[in-house]
Amino acid sequence: MSKDHLLALDQGTSSSRAIVFHRSGAIVAMAQKELRQIYPQPGWVEHDPMEIWAAQFEVAQQALAQSGLAARDIAAIGITNQRETTVLWDRRSGLPLHNAIVWQDRRTEPICAQLRQQGLGPAVRHSTGLVIDAYFSGTKLRWLLDHVPGARAAAARGELAFGTVDSWLLWQLTQGRVHATDVSNASRTMLFDIRRNSWSTELLAALQVPDTVLPQVLPSSCVFGDTTLFGAPIAIAGMAGDQQAALFGQAGFAAGVTKNTYGTGCFMLMHTGAQMQTSSHGLIATAAAQLAAPSKAAPNRPQAASLPPGGGLGTPSPWGAQYAIEGSVFAGGAVVQWLRDGLQAIRSSAEVEALANSVPDAGGVVFVPAFTGLGAPYWQADARGAIVGLSRGSTAAHIARAALESIAFQSAALLQAMAADAQAAGGTAPTELRVDGGACVNDLLMQFQADLLGVAVLRPVVSETTALGAAHLAGLASGVYGSLEELAALWRVGRRFEPQRSREWAAQRMAEWSRAVRQATAP
Repeated sequence: MSKDHLLALDQGTSSSRAIVFHRSGAIVAMAQKELRQIYPQPGWVEHDPMEIWAAQFEVAQQALAQSGLAARDIAAIGITNQRETTVLWDRRSGLPLHNAIVWQDRRTEPICAQLRQQGLGPAVRHSTGLVIDAYFSGTKLRWLLDHVPGARAAAARGELAFGTVDSWLLWQLTQGRVHATDVSNASRTMLFDIRRNSWSTELLAALQVPDTVLPQVLPSSCVFGDTTLFGAPIAIAGMAGDQQAALFGQAGFAAGVTKNTYGTGCFMLMHTGAQMQTSSHGLIATAAAQLAAPSKAAPNRPQAASLPPGGGLGTPSPWGAQYAIEGSVFAGGAVVQWLRDGLQAIRSSAEVEALANSVPDAGGVVFVPAFTGLGAPYWQADARGAIVGLSRGSTAAHIARAALESIAFQSAALLQAMAADAQAAGGTAPTELRVDGGACVNDLLMQFQADLLGVAVLRPVVSETTALGAAHLAGLASGVYGSLEELAALWRVGRRFEPQRSREWAAQRMAEWSRAVRQATAP
């Protein structure tokens, strides 16, 4: 059997999934397992790294079994992951020193406040494209080094390894042979200079992070190593943070393509090409998925050993940079989880659309789901959730509809900021939005999103674009695909949602949202 299949490992915030794709993009088999959320105290969110690995390996085995394929039939593995979530482990035992600190976790806000007071904000923005925020990995790693007994001394002796979830999975798959990450995940640490594609010595010093713990940094599409855990060697040939992988899976290879992923959070990325574009409207710059510079000997196939330990500290990378501008919503699908688990208004997440559709509108109710603060474009770490506009006539259905609408409101604020940045840079505002993620199957939400934005919302035939992007990155490096043009030809629209409301209506609704946000952020 020819190797026309790719295995994508999609390790997300709420679950671990594995999908076997045919080279056409069709899903052959899929398995998924929910991930336990650990809340040690308010504002803290953790995962068990061993549970992450065990669940990811289990679903990979299940997907392969369901597909009827053997390891020898898989051309390559691609990994995509929840970004910023931070793991610190012992190099000899391979065991984590502490639970993973999840991207949603806010415990390091005091460290961030100190960095801001030291005037580091402009330097961080210039080199990393980010703002100083507890969202990113650097302060989480600093916290672990400061609070886990003996961690700093062990790190100084070279005994510890840091990584985001991609690096943790790669270490486990290669049984400790490879400690690496890709440029898109490195760009989310607040320690990585995305202009030079190298770790920043200045920021490492400012956050008191020793370079001994750092992974190598490689392009997103290359051979990182191989795994023999499935019965035969399989190359691990693609790796990207979930949002950059989704942009790649949406055929977002050129400047101007914009996508929004509706997951636990919502993440909107607009590709900006080979130029890093800074934002004046509360967004961040980030590295997009990057391809290895092709060579005659082995196109798109640098090995993990091609950079020195530490990921080429201070040395610009030999491959071409690609960038995106991004806005992050901390609570997207998480608001539906809260309706289910907190308010207990629904028994399963799938019920929310029917409940919301049982009323014609939200009845004046506006829901600001700032459970862990507000992300872009507001960056209000101390904001807390608020439901405003309640009356005696308000019901669970109105709150459910307002919860769904909150996802669209937050995403609309991001696109407005992107449009303003694009126009300021002499470009044009996005004319369409490509969507993916679990909540994009909700037709009510997608239509409301199009109405707010005033542009078409495009849902592709294959909505699992995060995993698809990881598979496509692996397929390029392993020779399954020959070019980006070949991948672009595989992308197909499944449904197109056109705006059905006036711009005056949309402006009025956005004004209501802005008033509610001011209430949620008032001291």
